[in-house]
Amino acid sequence: MSAEFNIDALMPAEMAQKAEAVGVKKANMATLPMLGLAVLAGAFISAGAIFATTVGAGTADVPFGLAKFAVGLSFTLGLILVIVGGAELFTGNNLIIMAFTSGKVTFAQLMRNWGIVYFGNFLGSIGTALLMFVSAQYTFGKGAVGLAALNTANAKCGLGFFQAIALGIMCNALVCMAVWLCFSARSTTDKILAIIPPISAFVAAGFEHSIANMYFIPMGLFIKSWGSPAFFESIGKTAADFSNLTWGNFFLANLLPVTIGNIIGGAVMVGLMYWFIFNGKKK
Repeated sequence: MSAEFNIDALMPAEMAQKAEAVGVKKANMATLPMLGLAVLAGAFISAGAIFATTVGAGTADVPFGLAKFAVGLSFTLGLILVIVGGAELFTGNNLIIMAFTSGKVTFAQLMRNWGIVYFGNFLGSIGTALLMFVSAQYTFGKGAVGLAALNTANAKCGLGFFQAIALGIMCNALVCMAVWLCFSARSTTDKILAIIPPISAFVAAGFEHSIANMYFIPMGLFIKSWGSPAFFESIGKTAADFSNLTWGNFFLANLLPVTIGNIIGGAVMVGLMYWFIFNGKKK
């Protein structure tokens, strides 16, 4: 007798149980595999950012909404690679808070996972940015790709502190909703279709993702600092035109507040809310 194969999607209460089980597994992962998978996730999210930057290059004459939709749709590549390919992403791992709140993961385990994964994501992202700079892909399209990268990074570094927190909250609420929806999936196709709408929405809306910014902003900084004179001549700009773009603004004006916002949006607004609804009554 063959075993029954259930292709129905999991319901939200079952998804909550699966989220906790996944959180326990992630929290107990050995250090080197965790770090390696985190580096991969940084590279995967960077791949989505590369795709988005290329698609967004030279779209000045395209209606704003359509251009943002195209950029958002292309960026979904990053989380698809993370979820389907298997990697450890800090923003998605904010959902480990569900296992912690149920007492299945200790605070030390939670912080260990978030710390190692955040560091690994940074290595993967900034390493990819350096590789892309060396490739000179930013000069493609008569410098349009590099100009798009510079404009994106400069704008991100010009956000107000509390504005960046708010944009980070909205971003990771949608990212964690994408991950949450994937807990219902029975197939790879299910996962991909669950990822595309919320991820394209957060990018199109201009929300802020800490790990993506670990690629977007260093890429802009590398171009600003080391871009060739011929490139700046081709775009009719100088490095001084991107005054917001500094390492200090990257870390203090963007990465810090966006990370705070991401934790609030993912761990609190999604993780703790679903834990309270489905698992809180058990406590």
